[in-house]
Amino acid sequence: MNLAIRVTSLTALLAFATPALAEPLQATLYKNPQCSCCEGYAAYLRDNGFQVDVKPTNDLAEISRKAGVPEDMEGCHTMFIDGYVIDGHVPVNIVRKLLTEKPGIAGITLPGMPMGSPGMAGTKTEKFVVYTVTNDGKAPSVYATE
Repeated sequence: MNLAIRVTSLTALLAFATPALAEPLQATLYKNPQCSCCEGYAAYLRDNGFQVDVKPTNDLAEISRKAGVPEDMEGCHTMFIDGYVIDGHVPVNIVRKLLTEKPGIAGITLPGMPMGSPGMAGTKTEKFVVYTVTNDGKAPSVYATE
């Protein structure tokens, strides 16, 4: 194999390998100390390339409130990543959508603890509706469904 073909092959190989070498996305997840589904969600994120620092706290409602998550829209845990708040068991493809699109919002939330959502036991029985968390006082709107 001549040198030009080797260089071209090596360049192509590196181009495809580069995303795998990218730094994992850093996330901080606050959860109730007794909640095990939040640990399941953190494991799910790790399996999908995120580095997650889990912080047990008894002040979860206050953390969510300060992040702008309306009380009736709170999820099971509150996570911060790349300047956004992500509340609840939001599927990773929607988290990645947020981080790629970088909309002018505070973050997103999947309210409650829907069965079959990432980290939750059971079978998915309904569509997951993920809402915006605004930073301008406007009411939340649908960001994505799955």
